[in-house]
Amino acid sequence: MASTPLKTAGRRSIAHIQHIEAVRPGAATGRVRTVYHQCERDFGLIAPPVSLHSPAPDLLAATWILLREVLVADGVASRAGKETVAAAVSAGNECPYCVSVHQATLAGLAPARDRELASLEDWARAVATRDGAALRPAPFPAAALPEYAGTAVAFQYINRMATLYLRDSPLPPGVPGIARAGALKLLGKMMGTAARVTVQPGASLTLLPEAELPGDLAWAAGNTTISAAYARAAQAYETAGERSVPGGVRALVLDVTGQWDGEPPGLGRAWATEVTSGLDSGDRTAGLLALLTALSPHQVGDELIGMYLAGGGNGRSLVELTSWASFTAARRTGSWLVPTT
Repeated sequence: MASTPLKTAGRRSIAHIQHIEAVRPGAATGRVRTVYHQCERDFGLIAPPVSLHSPAPDLLAATWILLREVLVADGVASRAGKETVAAAVSAGNECPYCVSVHQATLAGLAPARDRELASLEDWARAVATRDGAALRPAPFPAAALPEYAGTAVAFQYINRMATLYLRDSPLPPGVPGIARAGALKLLGKMMGTAARVTVQPGASLTLLPEAELPGDLAWAAGNTTISAAYARAAQAYETAGERSVPGGVRALVLDVTGQWDGEPPGLGRAWATEVTSGLDSGDRTAGLLALLTALSPHQVGDELIGMYLAGGGNGRSLVELTSWASFTAARRTGSWLVPTT
């Protein structure tokens, strides 16, 4: 059970979300209310990387299912090990919000990093690229692959969404610089306490209907709960993409990410502008937003999101477009982890 200060911090942190109007806890109904309740109960607080999806309830459920079943729920892998992977992936993606939260949680769980956690950190950083995944053997038994790979892929997704919609720090802007280290330490202590609570796998799966696990997510097949979580979530992201991403944009992003090896695509936006120049003129803003979200979210910028909204988009379609693009890139990184035997 989460502490009252942690719950309060989570409820107030909805103000950290930019560009969209997230559903506030007191106004939540239906599936949004259920997700918020589970998130507070099992994670310790309503996490902004989850609640930012609330304009699209199916995607809110999908994101919570991934976070809960791969990171939070008990399994073969330790929570400290999974937090190590989450923090390492977030550092590689230069996502300061997620780095702060998960490094603080890890410090609350395991103040001294041992050799096992160091090996996990090296692995998580390496598998962000196809070549790195080929060269870095997994430092854990095969039975743990769904949990560690699931965490890595989930944070490839979450980092992209956090980069677009969240400030750099989970702390309120008013916390003075001299107090921030202490505030993060306190956050880590509270998160570490919440992370020690036993969380049974599978409780979130009923939030979305059953689905078939796609082949590129076959690394999840060794764990029935995680494979069910990823199958359901993948279907939700795909359905959202079909609804809010123009067909030509989907085809383009799938083609480009299908050839992507995990390396940064280039400085500036010139590469993305050139790639999207062949789209219908009415789709170019959505195409540029989707492609940058997938491969270089730091280059999106407020003005591109503003152009998308000014062109007829709304909060739900914005979340659906960027979620689809983010998950498309994230699952690509997971495809390098599919066993070849």
